Amino acid sequence: MTGLLYGACLLAGLAAMAAVDARWRLFVFSGEPVRALLTLLAGVLFFVAWDVAGIGLGVFFRGEGPFLSGILLGPEFPVEELLFLTFLAWLTMDLWALATRLLADGRAGRPDAGDRERARGAR
Repeated sequence: MTGLLYGACLLAGLAAMAAVDARWRLFVFSGEPVRALLTLLAGVLFFVAWDVAGIGLGVFFRGEGPFLSGILLGPEFPVEELLFLTFLAWLTMDLWALATRLLADGRAGRPDAGDRERARGAR
């Protein structure tokens, strides 16, 4: 039973990521789900390609542990790695969306350089 623990934790993390995303409409739930899911897929595929290259070069390898399921999607590529890469890509996009939103909100209340120059000229 412990062999499914890491995968279960990753699934719980993905569920939490989905809940945060849905609550604040950050990425997948922002109104363009197809576009967001295609972007997420591109990110996951990038990381999978990175892993495959690392495995091929002998840099990455699968560790042994009691918390892994033992299910492999390829040589040295456990199913948990795919879950982790999906979590990593989704987290990155949620953080990007949040940072972009916070920066945009911060700028909305600030005058730009042109406003300051006009204010000086009005004195």
